[in-house]
Amino acid sequence: KGELRMQSLTFDDASMYQCIAENMHGIIYANAELKIVASPPTFEFNPMKKKILAAKGGRVIIECKPKAAPKPKFSWSKGTELLVNGSRIRIWDDGSLEIINVTKLDEGRYTCFAENNRGKANSTGVLEMTEATRITLAPLNVDVTVGENATMQCIASHDPTLDLTFIWSLNGFVIDFEKEHDHYERNVMV
Repeated sequence: KGELRMQSLTFDDASMYQCIAENMHGIIYANAELKIVASPPTFEFNPMKKKILAAKGGRVIIECKPKAAPKPKFSWSKGTELLVNGSRIRIWDDGSLEIINVTKLDEGRYTCFAENNRGKANSTGVLEMTEATRITLAPLNVDVTVGENATMQCIASHDPTLDLTFIWSLNGFVIDFEKEHDHYERNVMV
């Protein structure tokens, strides 16, 4: 198939490689450079978020995405407690930390540790819990005669420290109230 496979690469394998394809009608060449990348983990370009919000009773994923080669091994701590996979907590292969059924006790400082054969690094963020957003009055089915107007209501409760935005959609497509102002009108009640 014209394939070149290399295993257990070392820095000595870094070079320009050339593929030559030849038949009775001629010969063609293609070049490619192989770079060997090796670096200790660093959070310089992608640190953890300093503040992570999670809804009470919900699910949160805290990302840990350092630059590193080869891929690092990940571990997490909450304060001084080392975290392990359990019924509510899971450390993903990509380094992310998932917590389900979030409670007030989950609030605190979370640190992601990344380590490979070149070195190690860590990054920390604070998880804060918010009240979950809930729809308290859902839109009801409405029967109207063609040509008449229809009004649908949606009311929600939310954490007072956060902003709330209502997004309406029709058959899975978000309604653009600016473009479709002749047909739809949004009334916001405070």
